[in-house]
Amino acid sequence: MTRSFQTAVLGAGLMGHGIALTLARAGHRVALTDPVADALASVHQRIAASLSLMGEGDARIAQILKQIDLFDTVPAAVTGADFVFEAAPEKLELKQALFAEAEAHAPEAAILASNTSVMPITQIMAKLKRRERALGTHWWNPPHMIPLVEVIRTEWTSPEAMDAVTDLLAGAGKTPVRVEKDVPGFIGNRLQHALWREAISLVERGICDAEAVDTVVKSCFGRRLSVLGPLENADLVGTELTLDIHRTVLADLEDRKGPSPYLEGLVAEGKLGMKSGEGFRKWTPEEAQTVRNRVTTHLKKLDTILED
Repeated sequence: MTRSFQTAVLGAGLMGHGIALTLARAGHRVALTDPVADALASVHQRIAASLSLMGEGDARIAQILKQIDLFDTVPAAVTGADFVFEAAPEKLELKQALFAEAEAHAPEAAILASNTSVMPITQIMAKLKRRERALGTHWWNPPHMIPLVEVIRTEWTSPEAMDAVTDLLAGAGKTPVRVEKDVPGFIGNRLQHALWREAISLVERGICDAEAVDTVVKSCFGRRLSVLGPLENADLVGTELTLDIHRTVLADLEDRKGPSPYLEGLVAEGKLGMKSGEGFRKWTPEEAQTVRNRVTTHLKKLDTILED
């Protein structure tokens, strides 16, 4: 039987509620806190809705919710915690302040983990007194449905802390991957944004429109990415063929060091994507919701398929 731990989650927003849900669903006690009263007041309802979408029945949802206790302050939430997961907005000073407060009130053996997609964990944890117990855990959105969690080591993180978090996540049904060096974007976002940089460049250079880019990815190599990673694919077709292709293609790929002027122009014009009705493409509210629903349905179906 998997051991049950006392965990704390700092932040009850989109990421925090999913992290709390995952830990509670795995049988761990969760102390959840957020400085925004409305976020904390609504979190049980939001967790219940997410669990329902995942196929959990009313009795099971009620059981999971009993594992989650709400607290008004960080000190109250982290008292007695074995693991502390921070899920605050992407602001360095805010994260540093949260961990300073958590370190002052959590047990000395508690492991402190920051959830961030690109911020250096080393900077977030630099001011702690016991930095060997601090690391990063990059949960992907939505955290309760995406299996991957990147576990990021800083120069100070102990092997024991890495092992403990990896074991906790694996026991909760996640797929933890160790990132042995703290680099911007870790693994997943570096790969994802390398693709995005070239995708934007294709549109910027007039080679195709945004819809064509998305269609190629969804209708071609995107279909096999869930079961065949890029380096597996390279081994499958042969490293010599991969090398031949690189000799022809790589020199023509986008390699600018900064953001695309085309992307900067969209933001400057207020074309912020689905939330503003236009980004790389135009979106009605109905079209945007259809995409969101499609993603949720796909993730649920994919999870079922890959378990078989």
